[in-house]
Amino acid sequence: MSILHGTYTLGLLTVGAFVAILTYYTYKLLSSYLYKWHEMKPIPEIGGALPFVGNALQFEANAGDILRQLVDCTIQFKDSPLLKIWIGPVPFLILFHAENIETLLNNPIHMDKAYAYKFLHPWLGTGLLTSTGDKWRRRRKMLTPTFHFSILTEFLEVMNEQAEVLVEKLEKEAGKGPFNCFNHVTLCALDIICETAMGKKIYAQSNYDSEYVRCVYKMSDIITRRQRMPWYWPDFIYNYFGEGREHDNTLKVLHSFTSNVISERAEYITYNESDSESDQGMRKRRAFLDMLLKTTDEDGNKLTNQDIQEEVDTFMFRGHDTTAAAVNWAIHLLGSHPEVQRKVQQELKEVFGESDRPINTEDLKKLRYLECVVKESLRLFPSVPFFARRICEECHINGFKVPKGANAIIIPYALHRDARHFPNPEEFRPERFLPENSVGRHPYAFIPFSAGLRNCIGQRFAMMEEKVILASIFRNFNVDACQKREDLRPLGELILRPEKGIWIQLQRRSPRPDTQRY
Repeated sequence: MSILHGTYTLGLLTVGAFVAILTYYTYKLLSSYLYKWHEMKPIPEIGGALPFVGNALQFEANAGDILRQLVDCTIQFKDSPLLKIWIGPVPFLILFHAENIETLLNNPIHMDKAYAYKFLHPWLGTGLLTSTGDKWRRRRKMLTPTFHFSILTEFLEVMNEQAEVLVEKLEKEAGKGPFNCFNHVTLCALDIICETAMGKKIYAQSNYDSEYVRCVYKMSDIITRRQRMPWYWPDFIYNYFGEGREHDNTLKVLHSFTSNVISERAEYITYNESDSESDQGMRKRRAFLDMLLKTTDEDGNKLTNQDIQEEVDTFMFRGHDTTAAAVNWAIHLLGSHPEVQRKVQQELKEVFGESDRPINTEDLKKLRYLECVVKESLRLFPSVPFFARRICEECHINGFKVPKGANAIIIPYALHRDARHFPNPEEFRPERFLPENSVGRHPYAFIPFSAGLRNCIGQRFAMMEEKVILASIFRNFNVDACQKREDLRPLGELILRPEKGIWIQLQRRSPRPDTQRY
């Protein structure tokens, strides 16, 4: 009897403790929610928010519709000093004016990524994209030298080789009618990032149906859906009632891909420590992974295997998907504007003449108009259509008090359409980015690579790659776009993609030589 009594008492204590803990956390969450609601009440908001659910139920299921909804809100509230929405119990400022964005991104205090980025952690860990505080600062300092211009120059050879493979694949489509070029360009970018980041040729362009690429798209879609559905934020609910199983299966493919390459490269480096000539007489190429494996921090500590995995997964995702999207949007825009395409090809002729030689660093400097085209394409279709930060300390933005713990969504897609900085913003006019036309423009009016201290570490790499691929295509082909702008339906996911790809027609500009260039 005493044993039963003791068990009963222990059970009551356990239940009591659980109820007390649950009550405590409920009180904390409710207090935090009510405090933010009260402090941010003066900020204009989208109507229809419900307690604890916020505006989440108002969002459409389709990622293209969601982007359109957000952009429509920025148009509706374009003259509003600030705007907020609620996603679940979390308030988000919507920032699409350069002045407000500068206030946030230029402040070293507000450098933490927003709550929604936690759903990227299973995939990317807490690498350079998702880490915060001291870890981010240490990691950025360690990795910055790996993006030095002299190192990027070494990668130009890889970019030329893979762009040549892409041209050979496009050659088979020339003169045949419309086709979707999106995957062709994506696989080229994947081949480039695999060889430059990990030192491994994977011949993705020879394998049109890449499992890794399919899983990147699937994971991006899964994460984006979860971010906008606060009822799936708790892991146990997501795993039992959401897409937890599909998420985990997709994650295994992504992680096994990069993990295997890291293991292979580490073993390779162990047996080839010197940078001497190989058996074939070819100089070994450096890769980002080689530098990660040898990098040390201020205290002489090397990155752990987990650290390296985080950064490689981040480089692989951000290093191919964003660039591929940017190149595809530029192809569409050039194919839709023959007069701009002719100017690009005239510049290419001035730099290369009739030669089919590879592109070097001096050529890249001379391709000034092509760079304007890339920037104008990124203005209209930024690879990352929106990103978010956490407000780490109470502050004021445009006269409004914003409490610690609120979040902010920065929307480059809307910011880049601000007519104050870009008159007739829907027009494709690369001349906007000529030096004489950029004078006096707000420094935060154009931020395709983010801005401030947390700007994209790989933006020079990306610009170099985009110019190489586009130059290679337009040296060889005339491009006609087969879609109108309104048919593209950009999807507001982690990366801005057209819903049904980029459809073009190609015509050869001149016969290509029979001999291989490399």
